[in-house]
Amino acid sequence: MTDADPETRTLVLLRHAKAEQGSDATDDAERPLSTRGNADAAAAGAWLAHHGLLPDVVICSTARRTRQTWHGVAMGMTGSPPEGGPTGPRPTVRYEPGAYDAHPEELLSLVRTVDPTARTALLIAHNPGISLLSALLDPEGVDEEGLRTAELAVHRCPDGWMGLARAGAPITARHTARD
Repeated sequence: MTDADPETRTLVLLRHAKAEQGSDATDDAERPLSTRGNADAAAAGAWLAHHGLLPDVVICSTARRTRQTWHGVAMGMTGSPPEGGPTGPRPTVRYEPGAYDAHPEELLSLVRTVDPTARTALLIAHNPGISLLSALLDPEGVDEEGLRTAELAVHRCPDGWMGLARAGAPITARHTARD
């Protein structure tokens, strides 16, 4: 699923997997994934591996549920029988406090800092910012309801990371573990 053009980059946007409901005593940033969320994160990782979309760089919010989503995705990408997914090289993982409760422009700024040699980047963040970023990059291809939990949106970036701009990265694939 990678592009033959050496300048094209692939940005995968992932809304964190389903989290447990919070209580008044629980800080929102500390909510853990639910059982379903853990399974969906692993399924997202297996899908990425199956489609050859192993990230070189991962940018992840510091919230507990996004960190746990990344862990599940990483486990799903390694594959085990019967999946047999390729493990590939280990990505560079950046935990970014600014990705929590971020506006799409802030998330876009984080993506623009990715090493220019990285071919595939995975951004794991929260709604509404992650859905709005997908809509900003491809207004025609976005779902009006936004990304669901553990949903992946794969964007083709023909102008590299620094060249990412409004309507400049069409969606080439989507995946969600659940309907």
